[in-house]
Amino acid sequence: MTIAIRGLCPLLQVFDMPTSLRFYRDLLGFVEVQKSGRGDEVHWAWLRHGDADVMLNTAYDDGERPPTPDGLRVATHADTCLFMGCEDLEAAYAYLVAQGVSAQPPKVAPYGMRQLHATDPDGYGLCFQWPA
Repeated sequence: MTIAIRGLCPLLQVFDMPTSLRFYRDLLGFVEVQKSGRGDEVHWAWLRHGDADVMLNTAYDDGERPPTPDGLRVATHADTCLFMGCEDLEAAYAYLVAQGVSAQPPKVAPYGMRQLHATDPDGYGLCFQWPA
């Protein structure tokens, strides 16, 4: 017997929910599936783009968030990367750069995937990829 998995939805801890929502929703085109409240000042949001899901959760409760992100915490975000299928990597690269997103031009990985790497506002890695 195996488990019938129907999807995967990573949960990312974010420093500032409005900033993260603007990035994932407004810039990348994810749509809101559900949130813990109204507006952008929420603690949790579930987003979807086609078959891709991601959940965002604030890293701090009300009144506990420091004035700036904890550098040590953000540094560990580099260990997490979301890989997303994207056929037109040249257009994606041009769009991301035009929007001020730090991104590297597409290149082919040793295992045959053409990839475009970028980071989100919290330092999580994003890899848009398509078979070379």
